Amino acid sequence: MDTVKVQYAKTHLSALLTAVEHGEEIVISRGDRPVARLVPLKETEERELGFVAYEVPDSFFEPLPEEELAAWEGSA
Repeated sequence: MDTVKVQYAKTHLSALLTAVEHGEEIVISRGDRPVARLVPLKETEERELGFVAYEVPDSFFEPLPEEELAAWEGSA
């Protein structure tokens, strides 16, 4: 794990990111105090949207009754 100062990180960010893409970890320090760490992101797997087996009933798409519509619109 390499440690670099903030100024170096600012001027060499692109090179540091390339190193991180190749698996390296970089610590950025302000003076002698470490303040941040650049690490590679873990690959994320695509996941299916939703977590419950549920189907929307056809009645969901029917127009609302007038009094309920008025309540949603704030005029009730």
